[in-house]
Amino acid sequence: MKENGLIYTPRNATTASSPEPGMKRQILAYHHNLMLVRHHFSKGWKGTSHSHPHEQLVYVVGGRIQFVGDGKTIELCSGDSVIVKGNVEHWATALEDSEVLDVFTPYREDYASSQRKHYVERNEVS
Repeated sequence: MKENGLIYTPRNATTASSPEPGMKRQILAYHHNLMLVRHHFSKGWKGTSHSHPHEQLVYVVGGRIQFVGDGKTIELCSGDSVIVKGNVEHWATALEDSEVLDVFTPYREDYASSQRKHYVERNEVS
């Protein structure tokens, strides 16, 4: 990716994918150090337990989720946030239809690889 001082991503620049039933994922602005991702979870969705080397900030825009990580279970609702350090096993369950913003550092190359060409062509600001 060409580096600029400003990387702009309008809301319609990327499309949401459905990596698993009950979840929609939209990759928003990112560069090699940082990534913003919007997730929509349908009530009853349960994510699989996983870990990754990335630091992750989770912000619940709307709805309610149960979040499990580092041996703790917490209920998060609109306006709540949690930080997950790298390599910590975690997962979530949607107690209601929910919208969640995730911030990753560094960026999730696995998420970006399928949208990279589209992203670079449309979102670099000169």
